[in-house]
Amino acid sequence: MKVIVLGAGIVGVTSAYQLAKAGHEVTVVDRQPGPALETSFANAGEVSFGYCSPWAAPGIPTKAMKWLFMKHAPLVLRPKLDMAMLSWMARMLSNCTSERYAINKSRMLRLADYSRIALADLRAETGIAYDERMQGTLQLFRTQQQLEASAKDVKALAADGIPYEVLDRDGCIRFEPALKHVRDKIVGGLLTPKDETGDCFKFTNALAAKAEALGVRFVYGTTIKALDVEAGRVRGVITDRERMSAEAVVVALGSYSPLLLNPLGIRLPVYPVKGYSLTIPITEASRAPESTVMDETYKIAITRLGDRIRVGGMAEISGYTNDLGLARRSTLEHSVTDLFPGGDVSKASFWSGLRPMTPDGTPVIGATKVAGLFLNTGHGTLGWTMSTGSARLIGDLVSGGQPEIDVRDLAISRYG
Repeated sequence: MKVIVLGAGIVGVTSAYQLAKAGHEVTVVDRQPGPALETSFANAGEVSFGYCSPWAAPGIPTKAMKWLFMKHAPLVLRPKLDMAMLSWMARMLSNCTSERYAINKSRMLRLADYSRIALADLRAETGIAYDERMQGTLQLFRTQQQLEASAKDVKALAADGIPYEVLDRDGCIRFEPALKHVRDKIVGGLLTPKDETGDCFKFTNALAAKAEALGVRFVYGTTIKALDVEAGRVRGVITDRERMSAEAVVVALGSYSPLLLNPLGIRLPVYPVKGYSLTIPITEASRAPESTVMDETYKIAITRLGDRIRVGGMAEISGYTNDLGLARRSTLEHSVTDLFPGGDVSKASFWSGLRPMTPDGTPVIGATKVAGLFLNTGHGTLGWTMSTGSARLIGDLVSGGQPEIDVRDLAISRYG
C-alpha cells in the first residue's frame, strides 16, 4: 500500500522503516528540515525497559503539592484556562490509584520488554552505532522512605518477570563507582540491569538513512494542514505544498497529534509535558556515571553518552510552550553536580522538548474509527524506549497481520 507516516521523530522513523520492510510504499512528512529535531533531539538517553512507570501513581497528588514549593521541583505547573489541560489533569488524577497503577505499569512493561527484543534485532540487522551501552539503570534513593516506596515497583517487575536488584549503598557504588565521592548522600537503589542507553538523535538519523535505502521518501520542511477523509476512510494528507494521496496514514506527531485529529471527532487525550536536558562534555571519566543514574528526589536521569553526559528530566505542564526557563537549568545542574561533582556545567548545552503524555502513561497504538488511519503516539517520556516495539506493532496492524503481543488495551478505544 501507499502509506504516509506523519512525523520524523524516533517513533515516526522506526514506523516508516518497519512499514518499508513489510513492502509498503512509504512517505514520511515533517515540518522540520531533518529527522529527530524536536522531542527526539536531546532526551535523557535512557532506554528503560525495566525502569518505566506511569507518572500517575498512588501518592502523586500529595507529592505534587509538596513539589510546588520545592526550589528544585521535579514538577512545574503553570495552570491556564485550557480545557484540554484541565481534562488531561483530571484524567491523570483518576489514574493515581493502586489498581490503575498496576494495570498501567503492566501495559508499559509488556511493550517495553517487547521493544527490548525489537531494538536488539534492529541493531543486529543494521549495525547502527549511537553511543549505545547495555549496563542498566540505577534508580538512586537518597532517603529510606524512597527506598521503601520502591516496593510497589519491585512487585510489578517481579510479576512481569523483569530482572531487578535492590541495592544497598555499597551495591550502588559497585555499580556506579563515581558515587563513592558522595556515599553519604545515598541510602540505596533499584537496579534494572536489562536497561540500555544511547543517543536517540544519532539513532534516528542513522535509521532514517537505512529507511531511505529501502525506498522511504522523506518530505521535510512541510506543514501538515489536515487529513483528507472521505466516506469514513482516509484518502491522504493535505499539506501547505500539496495534497498527498495514501491508502493508510500513521499519525506519529507526538504532542501535536490531537490537534490534527480533533476536526475528525477523534478525541486523543495526549497533552504536552515539557522536559529539559543538559549535555555536558566529560572532563574526568572516573567521576562520570557508567550508565544511567536516576535521581529519585528530583526525577532527573544522568546518562553517559560517549564522551558526554546527558542530564534530563522534570515535568512542566504549561501547554505548547517551548521556552527555556533558567530555573529549570539550575535544577538539572544541581542534581548532576550534587551526585557527580567536578564536571564543568558552564560548557553544557541546554534544551527543552514537549513529551506527548497520556493520562495513564501508556501510548496509543492502533486503528481509529476512520478506516486506514492509525495512531502511534502518546509515549510520554518513553518514546525512545518503546519506539522499536511500537513500530513493529504498527507495521503488523497496517499490514493486516496479527501482532506478537496483545495490543487491544493500547488502542484509543480504551478511552471510550
